[in-house]
Order: sequence, then C-alpha cells, then structure tokens
Amino acid sequence: MTAPTKPTAPTRNTPGENLHTPVIDWFEEHARDLPWRHPDAGPWAVMVSEFMLQQTPVNRVLPVYEHWLARWPRPADLAQDAPGEAVRAWGRLGYPRRALRLHGAAVAITERHGGDVPTEHAQLLALPGIGEYTAAAVASFAYGQRHPVLDTNVRRVFARAVTGVQYPPNATTAAERKLARALLPESESTASRWAAASMELGALVCTAKNETCHRCPIAAQCAWRLAGKPEHDGPPRKGQTYAGTDRQVRGKLLAVLREAHVPVPQTALDRVWDEPVQRGRALDGLVADGLVEPLPGGLYRLPLT
Repeated sequence: MTAPTKPTAPTRNTPGENLHTPVIDWFEEHARDLPWRHPDAGPWAVMVSEFMLQQTPVNRVLPVYEHWLARWPRPADLAQDAPGEAVRAWGRLGYPRRALRLHGAAVAITERHGGDVPTEHAQLLALPGIGEYTAAAVASFAYGQRHPVLDTNVRRVFARAVTGVQYPPNATTAAERKLARALLPESESTASRWAAASMELGALVCTAKNETCHRCPIAAQCAWRLAGKPEHDGPPRKGQTYAGTDRQVRGKLLAVLREAHVPVPQTALDRVWDEPVQRGRALDGLVADGLVEPLPGGLYRLPLT
C-alpha cells in the first residue's frame, strides 16, 4: 500500500511581495525627472544629491546641485578647493555642516579611492560625514545594490502601509530597520528600484500632512487606512521652527561671510542680529563646527583648510 502523500506546506510570501509590484509600477509612470536619476548622472552626482536632499526640498536643491556639479564635476575637483568654498557654494540650503562633510568625503575619496566613489557599502560608510542612510542610498541608487534605504518618506510609508500608524517615531528605531530589511526584494535590481519607488511614494502621495490615498497604488492594503486612519498617539512630532532660533542667526552670519570673499570684521557681523548673547553664541558655534575661521584683529572668514 502506497504511503499517503504528505501535504505540501503553502508557500509563504515575504512581507513586501504584494507591495513591490504596484509601488514600482506606479514609480515607473509617475517618478519625477530629476537629474541625479538620469543614467549618465554617475555615483558622484548621486552622492551630492543625497547630501543636499537631507531635510531640504527638491526645488531648493536643484539650482545648487546644478551649480555644484558644473563647478566640481568630480570628487577630486572639490577636494582641491578650500572647504570654505564648499560652504559658500552651499548658499541657503541650510545645515551647512553638510557642505563641510561633503568636502571631507571628497578628500577621502580622492586620497583613498583614486577619485572614484567606492562601490562597497562598508567603504562608503567609512568615509567622513557618511552615515548609514547615505551609504545605503549611494550603494542602492548609484550602483543598484540591495540595501534598505530609510529616509523620512520611506519610514512614513512603512509606518502607514505596514505598521498601521500615522507617523513613524521621531528617530529611526531597530524595529524599523528590521521591517525595512524584511520588506526588501530578493533581487538586487528590484531592491534598488523599490528603494527609489517607496521614497517617491512618500514624497508625492503619502505625505506628512496631506496624503492623497486615492492616488496611492497600495491604498487597498494600507493598514493605517484600513484601520480608519487613527490619529497619531505617540510622542509629539518635532517641529520645524526657524524664526528667532540660533539656526537663523547662524544663517545670517554665514550669509555675510559668503558674500564678502575677504575677511570680515566683527562689527559687520554684529549688525546682522541685535541680541548680543545669542549672536555671540551662534558665532561661537560656527567656529566650533569649523564653518568659520577667526583671524587676528577680530576678523572672520570661511575656512581655508
């Protein structure tokens, strides 16, 4: 008598399989035509865009990005220039320490990798000023590798579609990283496309304030929408106040130095902000961050080394 056939266990889909195709198909049709996505952009252009896009909208980045690559088309070109020139070219993008970090990365790329942006995630992560997000983004978008790329937009998409909450935590958690790895497609080419597509979905459709679920390719399976869009009940979300902050004062001080091209006296800096304690604190912070270089005689300039 033939032994009964053992039932075959049903095939289990990975958590993201029912998300990948609709999101990537949506991306193919709706993705913005951005210069760093062009096939001829190259890894350096991708890296520059990733530094600039952190906490900064695309429309503000585009003109600075184009000017930057026209002036410094390769890492070695930037490395040969003074770090203060990077700060000057950064203009009003905000968070100008990113300019110094990008300059430092260009120097390291030139010295360690012959002027070519390294291909390995670990090599990217070892560059100064490069964190986990930027290393993963460059490896994925420039080299088509398989890495979870977790920016604010992606985290919000995953929080809503999979976890069922309106917003992710203020800071990236281990649970989010674990989820991102679980959702990653097995194929390298699909994984890199998924990274770009989920990011674009968060930027254009699943936005922080005005989500447009009727345009979302995964609305029918979104856990947050299916739960009735419950209100956020976690810690208060970080605000983006600017007026009257030290950040505003720092920006005004840097604007004077960017426009001067020669050392600036203390009196010229004093005119940008009436409150002397806050102004002094902001200036001291710029010096401590390496964004401003004090000189004898009460003069200041952007850094030369």
